[in-house]
Amino acid sequence: MKSEKIKEFTWSAVLIGICIAIVMTAANVYLGLYAGMTVSASIPAAVIAMGIYKGILKSDSIHQSNIVQTMASAGESLAAGIIFTLPALVLVGAWTEFEFWPTTLIAISGGLLGIIFMIPLRKALIQNEKELTYPEGVACAAVLRSAAESDSSAPSGFKIILNGLALGALFKFIGSGLKLFVPTFEVAKKVKGASLFFGLDISPALLAVGYIVNINIAVLVFIGGALGFFIAIPLLGTPVGMDDLSAIDLAWELWSGQVRYLGVGAMIVGGVWSIISVRAGIGQGLKGLKNYSAQDGPVERVETDMPFSGMLGILFLCFTIMLFLYNSMIGHWGITLFTSLLMIICSFLFVAVSSYIVGLVGSSNNPVSGMTISALLVSAALFLVLGHHGDSAILATLGVAAVVCCAACTAGDCSQDLKTGHIIGATPKYQQYAQIIGVVIPAFVIAPVLTLLHSAYGIGEGLKAPQATLFASITKALFGNGELPVNMVIYGAILGVFIILIDQLFLKNKKFRLHLMPMAVGIYLPVTLAIPILIGGLIRWIVEKRRPGVDESRDGGVLLGSGFIAGEAIMGVSIAMIMYFFGDALGLKADAFLLNCLSIVAFLAVASYLYRVAVKSS
Repeated sequence: MKSEKIKEFTWSAVLIGICIAIVMTAANVYLGLYAGMTVSASIPAAVIAMGIYKGILKSDSIHQSNIVQTMASAGESLAAGIIFTLPALVLVGAWTEFEFWPTTLIAISGGLLGIIFMIPLRKALIQNEKELTYPEGVACAAVLRSAAESDSSAPSGFKIILNGLALGALFKFIGSGLKLFVPTFEVAKKVKGASLFFGLDISPALLAVGYIVNINIAVLVFIGGALGFFIAIPLLGTPVGMDDLSAIDLAWELWSGQVRYLGVGAMIVGGVWSIISVRAGIGQGLKGLKNYSAQDGPVERVETDMPFSGMLGILFLCFTIMLFLYNSMIGHWGITLFTSLLMIICSFLFVAVSSYIVGLVGSSNNPVSGMTISALLVSAALFLVLGHHGDSAILATLGVAAVVCCAACTAGDCSQDLKTGHIIGATPKYQQYAQIIGVVIPAFVIAPVLTLLHSAYGIGEGLKAPQATLFASITKALFGNGELPVNMVIYGAILGVFIILIDQLFLKNKKFRLHLMPMAVGIYLPVTLAIPILIGGLIRWIVEKRRPGVDESRDGGVLLGSGFIAGEAIMGVSIAMIMYFFGDALGLKADAFLLNCLSIVAFLAVASYLYRVAVKSS
């Protein structure tokens, strides 16, 4: 059968895609370190691409725009995989700085493994498995179709994103540049020896995260934060030796040393449960691997995947890169070979899990943290059995976890992209080539951005990097002199089992679900992050009550929120660059009470603007 030719994998699409992918990668590096969460780049990238093609190039091209969003999504997911793991190497002292080539090669290898391991699963999971809806992929396809059918030469969504980008950048400049907004508003009081705490981070990006992930996830993250700060911390009272601490300092000390490890236990349970719950679906997907290279006769354009020989070549390249990189970390070829094989096996397993779960419940519920903890614990246990200790063991363990995390993150987002392509009739192999480019080129900006942010804000301090801090604590406890509050981890695991039982027994067919991983992340994150996320989710819920039935492709709040995130992140990186070269030269001095009032008023004004734009444009 002769396939029709369409403009799809073109030079303009690749160049636009590279530019947006680099920006989105840098933005998600910042957001992930700050909030412990990232958001998909697909919809804003699709809208920007359609705006460029229709408004500037005067060309209608849904398929070229699909290539652009595919590349942007690949870069964004790669950033999540790196920032959840590699900063731990700096936090434990194994690295004194973010080393460029190891960081870049781990990102490239993990991202490429996520792509090539997902390709054989495409037909089984995306086309043939009716249970899997891939919600973000469907939403992005609706955005592309809606923009393509619009009569406007420059879709209004493009303008909304630009407005959000400008406002997000301005807010960040006033806050972190001029220091006229406080980063966190917080109050606390001791009552009968217990610290009662309330606070929220002043950030349009967090507001946008809540709006984008919707009310269910926003509420779950808040419930997790409330369990930690509003229940666990008061129950702990004032331990011996902490009597002199203020109420605020006591709350933070208890959270960092004890309470957040409830989330660790819950994440471990979530990672194991994710594998158990999708075991049948993974089996279906693995059948696609068996039949992948056994196709006879001509294949239609919309069924054409990357050649099997190309996949094997990339697999060999990634294995070789990591073999030599691991050996430079470990210094023992036998253990290096074992580590590399373990990395390949874990990557393939968790790519299958990630690809299935994002189809079932969406990328927002993808338990990447739990899967990465599982890979880290398995790796660490094997190294301990082999008698491997010290910095080299920490490097090897986190090196395996980083590749696995990159592969799982990339596979999840690439699955959504391939679902988008399947709906609009794209060529899978061109999307797969776009994903490869979208991994390789943005990987080179991650280490420099990490260096700038660490120098300016301090990773683990100004930028809390919750997942990386967690992995650092675990590896120090296993291989170094660190300690884990094991009792809290056990309590968290019991809590995780309890939440799963409630969800499975009482909420399985309900609209509101108690997904464990967002709650576990909420426990591990400061509640100051969870509150603005909840406010954003509540705004989305109120807006949807006013205009029921409107799909995400027409939701101006999603586009404005995407602009908030990109603008705040870009300005955050820009300020970090200024501080790296010139020091903190922009900061102004002002009264603390005045700063708090000004910050709250500005935050509420941004929330009001988000609501008004969402209602009006939708």
